[in-house]
Amino acid sequence: MHKILRVNLKTLSAAIQEIPESYRLLSGRSLTSRIIYDEVPPLAHPLGPGNRLVFACGLLAGTGLSSAGRLSAGAKSPLTGGIKESNAGGVAAFKMARLGIRAVVVEEQAAKGSWYLLVIDKKGPRLEKADNLATLGVYEKASRLYRQYGPRAGIILIGPAGERLQPAAGITNNDPDGFPARYCGRGGLGAVMGSRGLLAVVLDDSGARPDPPVRKDRFNGRVREVARWIRETPQTAEVFPRYGTAAMLNITNAIGALPTRNFSTGTFEGAAKIDGYAVHDTITGRGGEGTPTHSCMPGCLIRCSNIFPGKDGRAVVSPLEYETIGMMGANCGIDELDAIAVMNRLCNDYGVDTIEVGCALGVAMEAGLLPFGDAAAALRAVEEIGRDTPLGRILASGVATAGRVLGARRIPAVKGQGLPAYDPRGLKGTGVTYATSPMGADHTAGNTVRANVRHDLKEGQVGVSMASQAGATLMDSLGLCLMLGTCLKDREILAGLVSDRFGWDVTLEDFTGVAMETLAMEREFNRRAGITEARDRLPEFFYQEINPACGAVFDIFDEDLGK
Repeated sequence: MHKILRVNLKTLSAAIQEIPESYRLLSGRSLTSRIIYDEVPPLAHPLGPGNRLVFACGLLAGTGLSSAGRLSAGAKSPLTGGIKESNAGGVAAFKMARLGIRAVVVEEQAAKGSWYLLVIDKKGPRLEKADNLATLGVYEKASRLYRQYGPRAGIILIGPAGERLQPAAGITNNDPDGFPARYCGRGGLGAVMGSRGLLAVVLDDSGARPDPPVRKDRFNGRVREVARWIRETPQTAEVFPRYGTAAMLNITNAIGALPTRNFSTGTFEGAAKIDGYAVHDTITGRGGEGTPTHSCMPGCLIRCSNIFPGKDGRAVVSPLEYETIGMMGANCGIDELDAIAVMNRLCNDYGVDTIEVGCALGVAMEAGLLPFGDAAAALRAVEEIGRDTPLGRILASGVATAGRVLGARRIPAVKGQGLPAYDPRGLKGTGVTYATSPMGADHTAGNTVRANVRHDLKEGQVGVSMASQAGATLMDSLGLCLMLGTCLKDREILAGLVSDRFGWDVTLEDFTGVAMETLAMEREFNRRAGITEARDRLPEFFYQEINPACGAVFDIFDEDLGK
């Protein structure tokens, strides 16, 4: 798994190269960010020919280790104007690794109006014309690709929003059951993929013969140890498989950090209708194609995904997760799971980030375009994205643009990216992450919700955020799901697994150093792109308006951040 595939859409060529020695320990986020740092001019337009789009798997992808199949996508972001990595579960990273490819680098742009597929199998890579797939929704694109390349193919693709270069567009890949909805949603990277003229990547690992671990017995013993930790930890053995990520809603609602009606408060009176218990009970009560327990990637033992069915028992969407429920539910004053699930499916089909659209809907509601709590009106507004109307384009441009167009003052965004479903006044450590992360407002960059601090007080928040950002970068750089981190009793095992797989002798300190270098490199890229420390701040209203649910403002300032 030591190859980089370079694809040039201008020359319609593809070439496989050996990983440079300087990249030997890099994978996932550390590899996408390093390639962007090395090859993309910081002042390049995100949708121009100077940008790169990079897909990378982790060093432990394609093995029997649980939760090791995250796919990282990286580029200069159309939303933030800085470096961006967004990752997701699914099968793509697993299949990339089995094909011996650690990264795919997409360069240049196809002729205007031309669309292509990148097909990778054991024979190598090739580009194929894909004009017949243009303008189709994600689900129809996936269906046609399955018919052509087989139901077990891995697919990475964009929807119509990505084709239109809309800044809230994401990139998705399919899960083991074929649902094409494991989104690298943040940062507008779907628009970058669309700007290349690339509609999809097809990964066919049938007949592939990946190298076995060099120290097979030791590697397999460590895999079994991680599996034992997963089974012995209540969070990964009981809570996540039963309630999924929606279990988080009960926590944020209790501490006053659940965004409600465009972040005007942190507790939602309708929370019990959309929380983890409600999701579980609705799914199990309806039966049919629904299940509260589902793996988003091959071999995952945590199984925190789900399949949400309609009243007829047929699958509506997979997965229905906390961030979508929080931002399209509580943030919009909506307490109807069925409406949220349908909006989730529509966003998946159009290829837009539910967090960004949920933020934009909340601002549109505050601006008076539609009422808070009106699920039917919200659903109609989301449908406008599919119809490519002016309102649809505004919503698909992200909350920062939507707020400016609508004349709003309370716009929940940092560095141009909408806030996820954690109010920074009730969860101040995560607020520090929003402000200081090179990723912009992104909970996956360093969520502190499980840190042992009083979340509504300023004391200790900077420290827990910095530690959380380092930990998240470590996991992202190894292609590991953050859920796995809740049960790892000794992170040294990660270095042992990598060493045993490849016959190396590396330590956790080596990978911790990679994570810290990655963060420093991302910040330096942003600085060169014009994103200075002056932008390491939350929107003004968080410093001025008390969140009634927790009784606090965000009171961590530049001097607290050491600036």
